[in-house]
Amino acid sequence: MKNLLRFLFVFCLPIMVLAQNFHSDLGKENWNFRKKGDAKWLPASVPGTVHSDLFTNRVIPNPFFGANEKQLQWIENEDWEYETNFFISAQDFKNENIDLQFDGLDTYAEVFLNEKSVLKADNMFRTWKIDVKKQLKAGQNKLVVVFQSAVKKGKEEAKKLKYTLPGDEKIFTRKAQYQYGWDWGPRFVTAGIWKKTQLHFWNSAKIENIKFEQQLLSDKEAKLLFTAEVSCHRSGKYLLKVNGKSETYSLKKGRNQLKIDYEIKNPKRWWSNGLGEAYLYPFVISLSDKNGNSDQKELNVGLRTIELIQDKDNIGKSFYFKLNGVPVFMKGANYIPPDSFLPRVKDSVYKSIVKNAVDANMNMLRVWGGGVYADDAFYDECDKKGILVWQDFMFACAMYPGDKNFLNNVKQEVVDNVNRLQNHPSLALWCGNNENDEGWHNWGWQKQYKYSAADSTKIWNDYKKLFHELIPKTLDSLLAKEKNLYWPSSPSIGWGRKESLLQGDSHYWGVWWGMEPFEIYKKKVGRFMSEYGFQGMPNLETFKAFANENDLSLTSESVKNHQKHPTGYQTIQTYMERDYKVPKQFEDYVYVSQLLQADGMKTAIEAHRRAKPYCMGTLYWQLNDCWPVTSWSSVDYLGNWKAFHYQVKRSFEDVLLSVAEEENQYKVYVVSDELTPKKGKLQLELLDFKGAVLWKSASEVQVEANTSKVYYAIDKKEFGKFNPKQSVLSVKLVLSDTDVKLALFYFEKPKDLELSEPKITIRHLSDNAVEVTTDVLAKNVFLNSDKGHFSDNYFDLLPGERKVIGTTKPTKDFTFKSLFDTFK
Repeated sequence: MKNLLRFLFVFCLPIMVLAQNFHSDLGKENWNFRKKGDAKWLPASVPGTVHSDLFTNRVIPNPFFGANEKQLQWIENEDWEYETNFFISAQDFKNENIDLQFDGLDTYAEVFLNEKSVLKADNMFRTWKIDVKKQLKAGQNKLVVVFQSAVKKGKEEAKKLKYTLPGDEKIFTRKAQYQYGWDWGPRFVTAGIWKKTQLHFWNSAKIENIKFEQQLLSDKEAKLLFTAEVSCHRSGKYLLKVNGKSETYSLKKGRNQLKIDYEIKNPKRWWSNGLGEAYLYPFVISLSDKNGNSDQKELNVGLRTIELIQDKDNIGKSFYFKLNGVPVFMKGANYIPPDSFLPRVKDSVYKSIVKNAVDANMNMLRVWGGGVYADDAFYDECDKKGILVWQDFMFACAMYPGDKNFLNNVKQEVVDNVNRLQNHPSLALWCGNNENDEGWHNWGWQKQYKYSAADSTKIWNDYKKLFHELIPKTLDSLLAKEKNLYWPSSPSIGWGRKESLLQGDSHYWGVWWGMEPFEIYKKKVGRFMSEYGFQGMPNLETFKAFANENDLSLTSESVKNHQKHPTGYQTIQTYMERDYKVPKQFEDYVYVSQLLQADGMKTAIEAHRRAKPYCMGTLYWQLNDCWPVTSWSSVDYLGNWKAFHYQVKRSFEDVLLSVAEEENQYKVYVVSDELTPKKGKLQLELLDFKGAVLWKSASEVQVEANTSKVYYAIDKKEFGKFNPKQSVLSVKLVLSDTDVKLALFYFEKPKDLELSEPKITIRHLSDNAVEVTTDVLAKNVFLNSDKGHFSDNYFDLLPGERKVIGTTKPTKDFTFKSLFDTFK
């Protein structure tokens, strides 16, 4: 028996290896790199970037610390070489086909295998795959990748045009645009093998791509049509299997398309966060021949319908999404790349970003067009958690070339990324670019660059060729109808024009860029608000991650370098002076800047939600950061929730109480995103800051499903005899013993409130929960801990109210403060 087992192991194992297509991860080999021309090689990581490799080898200091960024700009002007040696066994070499695949090369790269040039790449966003069986050998093999400076290449391309395109040299390079610097990010123009690198060993046939079409979806059944794109090396009969169903096909050598239908009885639909379960059906698709050679892929399918509804009405034209036939108000944010050096971002970071969205009651994220198409882990998590994705193509705030080579390059980029992403149920919309159309029509480019009429015509025609012809036509060739929602540019009309609030999506930047007061948000409400925002400083521990203790001031080089907007701190100061008493201490200034951001964004978000169904979406700028910085983000680079993110969580609740001052009245709105009506009790009290009840009212209400309505209105004269600087309107909606909604409405700006010093008491209920109470109104109570974040924070606490706060990690040591403490 032992001899038989030994025989099977020694002689049958090679057959089993040959039978199964497999991959070899070349990132696990020992890689080295050097600046081209240098004699010394240094250890490198693959995937990786040259900046992170230089830092790991202590050639450069931490790029994010202090003002180090300024002294590291030389890196972008150099060429870099990466090399490794890898072994292929004689047995592996017997495979009929061996492909070399780079999932991402950043950006101008030439690949040499055993000293022969086998590939030239020029697009960071594309997948590069070549047959290398003839260049390989059994035994040791050498792989070298040489990267040319993207900055130099871009400048060379720019010189070929007789006019200057907005966007400088970056627009000629299919590379992450944010790397060239943004008003929230540093300039680190990277190079390197930034995604996985593999050898694919295969024999008879391999599955190149799987996609499916949802032909029918009803309560009784779902009908799917799967298409497998197959490369066949050896013609013959093959078995395609989708879960339990199989079909036999005759394949010819070369590319084949195999179609197989699949039915699901009594299907469960995929719903976005807040509306139901994001249900996923797992599928395994396998291909095999009579000799046992096989290949397989896995995917999760979410069954849902999604529509973008743009119907003319008596005001303009609607812009909203229907999910499974239901109009859904989209609540979310804009997502940017989570690091300047993306290969070091682990899957856990993408999961954390999506969790932050879910925990703040969001249902949509927009992947912004100046970064990268996000990692698979991001979309996988959005699928699981019910977060819909508005997906920009990677073009932002510029005009782009229209020559044949550029367009062909972009077309293949679209093919690669649409094929990679189209099966995700989270993918809701494909959008051509970010603000290119608006920039052309509203930012004065034509005057700034002194274009002739012929130049302007050429540039605009190139724009239309790319965003109105090439991209949508390519989508038509790749996508089934139900997956093919395309929007050429976000926004459709610039924020300075009246029409921008009547149709399409809107980016409203009158606040911040236009220096308009936060109150303007109540008037400037469009059909779908896809960008707007205000900056807030990151938490103090984030400052300490990039600056020394003695550099924690607004005048230090470290702190100034981590504010990329040219007038960022001055703008924060101006708005702070309008609404708050400006603190003297840096730590307090950080805290109040966050309150300012949170309060301004609360004004915007709740105005958008109150305007439902006229407005059907609010995606603020921005969710996250790519480095530690003062920016528009609600969650800083280290993952700390700013006051803004806690406010988002409140303002995005499925049932929202919101008080608005309108037409000499205080109107109490209840906004519901839930799909069933609810009965409740509406309780209103006007309180002084010591807790005395000055006025009250109560009524039974029925909150209608998926609506925004006024449920109570108070004449302003009714409160005329009370001191507005010492009173607050408390509104409660009691839906059940465990479901109570609360809103507090103040009649004056925070700087004009006559606050008393609160005596805040914190009692530990467990390692993960505390109870907070106060004797008088405590405004913006901030609990601070270096261990995770809290279930609520920066909250207002009424006298006698008992608030239980949970913590994500056990903690007993934390500090707290309230707004009153900054008055000292």
